[in-house]
Amino acid sequence: MNPSKTALRRHASVAVMHRILIAFLLAATATTYADAAATDCVAGSYRLADGSSVDIAPSSGDTLRWRKFDGTTGALHPHANGTWTSTRGWTEQSDGITATFAGCDTIAFGGQNGTRLRLETRDIVFASHGTSLSGRMVMPPGEGKVPLVVLIHGSEPDSAIASYPLQRMLPAQGIAAFVYDKRGTGSSGGKYTQDYSLLADDAVAAVTAARAAAGARLGRIGFQGGSQAGWIVPLAAARTHVDFAIVCFGLAVNALDEDQQAVEIQLREKGYSPADIRDAQNLARAAENVFVSNFTSGFGELDRLRKRYANARWYKDLKGDYAYIIVSKSEAELRAMAPQFDWHIPFHYDPMPVLRASRTPQLWIIGGEDYEAPSAETRKRLESLVAGGRDFTIAYYKNAEHGMTYFDVDAKGERVSTRYAPGYFDLIRDFANGALHGSYGDAEVTLPKKTRAH
Repeated sequence: MNPSKTALRRHASVAVMHRILIAFLLAATATTYADAAATDCVAGSYRLADGSSVDIAPSSGDTLRWRKFDGTTGALHPHANGTWTSTRGWTEQSDGITATFAGCDTIAFGGQNGTRLRLETRDIVFASHGTSLSGRMVMPPGEGKVPLVVLIHGSEPDSAIASYPLQRMLPAQGIAAFVYDKRGTGSSGGKYTQDYSLLADDAVAAVTAARAAAGARLGRIGFQGGSQAGWIVPLAAARTHVDFAIVCFGLAVNALDEDQQAVEIQLREKGYSPADIRDAQNLARAAENVFVSNFTSGFGELDRLRKRYANARWYKDLKGDYAYIIVSKSEAELRAMAPQFDWHIPFHYDPMPVLRASRTPQLWIIGGEDYEAPSAETRKRLESLVAGGRDFTIAYYKNAEHGMTYFDVDAKGERVSTRYAPGYFDLIRDFANGALHGSYGDAEVTLPKKTRAH
């Protein structure tokens, strides 16, 4: 993953530890954004002449990122004459789109004029377990009742209030959004954690705050979250009444299974044999055990397997979700890392009992090319829940990677994201509204039994 991409490239999600491990272990530089004053002025959602909307958000360096609800996206690059030119997705290829801004409220984008949507925004402070958390309610124009989606973090350490575009993209479609900085991030208090249970309690507190803030306009209410939030959203939905829960590129396995499955899909797609993959998974398991011990034990086995496999053809290609970073470090380096990673990660947490007991309608959107949250086993488990009569809907995009993006492969063999999967954002909107309609790009949609019966 390219750490310079914004958190919302992954739609709030990143894999369980991948992005943070890169930041802490590889000392990646933090993303810097375009001039703050200019960004504050033009960032927002705009209604274009054809009735569609485009969201403009801060991005890395001096660029902005545009997103449309059909899944197309690109980076806007500034020029001295006040125009901005776009490159497709996260590539460096021009897509022919230009944009200009007239003040803070008017845009010319791709040959169409547009005006900023006047969304009702209200900042809110609420508490969970004695910690002050900062939230923001964003309501669509009007006075009638609307569905409300509470947006839940993945594992990223960024401020969701500063970076999540769904907080505007959904209200532009008539869906209210409540976004908040999780504990230890942005303007919220507390210490960063990956304790799923504590984060689920925080999400419950966010729902309570969002209900109160929405007041008479509240219709349906539910959660949406990606990546690590796939463990948190179902827990939160089990602890408070919500009308729906939406999980994007999440997992129905534990965090250790995640890393093992990532090793398998990555090496299989590079053409390695089952025997090679088993050996690589053994080394990855040793690395995982060091992490589970909070970097206090397991070094002997890790060293033994590193020496055993150092000359293996696959060794250079071993990644997983986080194993490769641990494999690359000495015992001294790993022991020194322990204080930085006191995150209370429940590595062995099994999400299935909570999912089996769920009475909340859930939509899971997963991708077949997801290296960071491999979907094969998760899909099987979700299908078993559907077969057992649970109220789960599965949308499977065969060619989507983590973040539900499609990609090209560059000359170096690296993936470069080009757009979001067609229909992805529509799935979120329609499920929040209460019903799916028709097709969603090339997604394979599995409906609950009771829906199919009708």
